[in-house]
Amino acid sequence: MRPGRLTATALASVMSLAALCSWSVPATALTTASAPARPGAGHQVEVFAEDGSISRAQVPAASPYTAPQSLAGPAEGDGTVTPVVHGGDTATKLDVVVIGDGYTAAEQQKFLADAAEKWREITAVEPYATYRALFNVWAVQAVSAESGVSGDPDRSTVRQTALGSYFWCDGVERLLCVDTDAVDRYAAKAPQADLVLVVANSAKYGGAGNNDVVSPLGYSGIATVAGGNERSGQVAVHETGHSLGKLADEYSYDGQGTYQGEEPAESNITTLTADRLRRDRAKWYRWLGRTSPDGGTVGAYEGGGYYPAGLYRPTENSIMRSLGREFNLPGREAMIAGFYRYATTLTSPTPTTTLLTPADRLTVDLPAPGTRLRWYLDGREITSLRDRAAIAVSDLHLTGPKRLRHRLTAVATDPTTAVADPELRRSLTDALSWDVTR
Repeated sequence: MRPGRLTATALASVMSLAALCSWSVPATALTTASAPARPGAGHQVEVFAEDGSISRAQVPAASPYTAPQSLAGPAEGDGTVTPVVHGGDTATKLDVVVIGDGYTAAEQQKFLADAAEKWREITAVEPYATYRALFNVWAVQAVSAESGVSGDPDRSTVRQTALGSYFWCDGVERLLCVDTDAVDRYAAKAPQADLVLVVANSAKYGGAGNNDVVSPLGYSGIATVAGGNERSGQVAVHETGHSLGKLADEYSYDGQGTYQGEEPAESNITTLTADRLRRDRAKWYRWLGRTSPDGGTVGAYEGGGYYPAGLYRPTENSIMRSLGREFNLPGREAMIAGFYRYATTLTSPTPTTTLLTPADRLTVDLPAPGTRLRWYLDGREITSLRDRAAIAVSDLHLTGPKRLRHRLTAVATDPTTAVADPELRRSLTDALSWDVTR
């Protein structure tokens, strides 16, 4: 539990007082924990074509183009961490780490500009656009001796870089692979890593999604993108559908046949038709018939989880099926749930261990737009303070002995209509408490 946050029991008490390939990939594979990657071990990655279609390949974890670590020590500026977005304490925010590759010492300002632009591309997509204040973004400088990456502009081009990024991975031109051990070394330099994005110094379209990488640092998955390509940010958005939303891929392969397995764990694929979803009150049944932001109506469309038959997806073509799209309604809900696994609806610059007196003022931050805020003193709501993010302790009009401690609690709730699941909605409430005296 993060410091200063109420336990579920305490919060309930306050509220009551207030009144590519043809191999067979199991549809549940994404929910199965993977072993930490070993040096040289292989990864299953996603490949992104220029038309937005997605496939899969098996690639090595190591890169033949990773520059050896210098005995003389790192280059000047190597490993420097710069906040691109500093929304707050790492304990209350979702921390994204962006690492550059193929940028020389003289090109580090270019890397920082590319990192900021990739984040702008990501946060142009919902629900990132609405929830961008839940994030910290850290840029980690990896200084390469050579500018650019291998495979750009052609297959014969070789450059030794800090992370060994290279196109033509597994013989696929647009597949941009990286040395995952080198990525881990640089990600460790950031204050916290929940998501990792590698930005290569290239304008060539391409990228990769390493969604089976599990790091001791706590992040799961690495997305690679070309820093100078205006469409590559979509690669990162799709990949976070896996790492944050725990969503399955909604595309399929011809020749895979019909899925015969058990009901998948992922929230966006199912063995059930729309009628069965509604009857069994299962998966995305609450969204059935609703117009979805990716186009069309939420239903049950056959094909997904790599199988053309036997599995259904919520909409015809969301970003989990092809790039250049939006998340569908069930996908948005899953992404918001993922954001709140790391971030909170309520923060404050004043530590909850602070003893407040009438001379103090207290402020709280509400990163989600439209958040409802309620204040309680010893379990009773002070209605005059509703939705006030800054209060004077003197406004509480405390009574009783001067040394008597009272309990002041702020309770924040994100009322978003993008979440339909009542159980998930309960997780969108958070609280902070302080002791106050007269």
